[in-house]
Amino acid sequence: MQIFRIAILAIAGISLAACASSPKPIATAPGIQLVDLDALPSPEGDGGAIVRSQDTLRVSVLGFADLSRELKVDATGAFQFPLIGLIQADGRTPIAISREIAQRLDGRFVVNPEVTVDLMEQPGRVITIGGEVSRPGRYPVTGSMTLLEVVATGGGATDTAQLDDVLIFRKAEGERYIGVYNLGAIQRGNYADPVVFAGDIVQVGNSPTLKRIQMLTALSPLLTTPIILLERLLR
Repeated sequence: MQIFRIAILAIAGISLAACASSPKPIATAPGIQLVDLDALPSPEGDGGAIVRSQDTLRVSVLGFADLSRELKVDATGAFQFPLIGLIQADGRTPIAISREIAQRLDGRFVVNPEVTVDLMEQPGRVITIGGEVSRPGRYPVTGSMTLLEVVATGGGATDTAQLDDVLIFRKAEGERYIGVYNLGAIQRGNYADPVVFAGDIVQVGNSPTLKRIQMLTALSPLLTTPIILLERLLR
């Protein structure tokens, strides 16, 4: 059998002080243990501002409308730009690309060019929203988004959604993590609205994963200190 490790961020639980005064079962299910983490780790190489192949860029050269245009980075990670030819873009920031274009235009074609490069579309950077939202599906991530913004992108939670049962699935540090959140508590300011990254899966409402992890049913929605759990599953 292969062992899978799942770390779970349970941000929908009781306060530690309440635990001390009224002990409740936490991490009592087989294979569950508390770990010393206070937030979901960020995914490696998230690269929200890094250009990849198939991305669409908008290049603007101030005062030269005929040079300003939208371009798609091809499968090799490059694109052709008027007058100067091939620009390698994959793995670079828009600022680095704009500087190269400006340097190659300067003197020969344009005097002191002012070039800006904006990321317009990154088809490989998506989040998946499922469960009790009005419009479940996959959505592009064009910048930093929080959990509340992601749920709103999916049309908002339905009337039957359980707001204290919202999960973020994430792969990071060679593990699979699950953050358990209470949207109502976030809206009340009990804890920060977490950032959601490309590649994450957000599940709103009844979750088979949450039902399987029975010890989470003992948690209250007012936690301000996260509890991180590590689960080892045998398959």
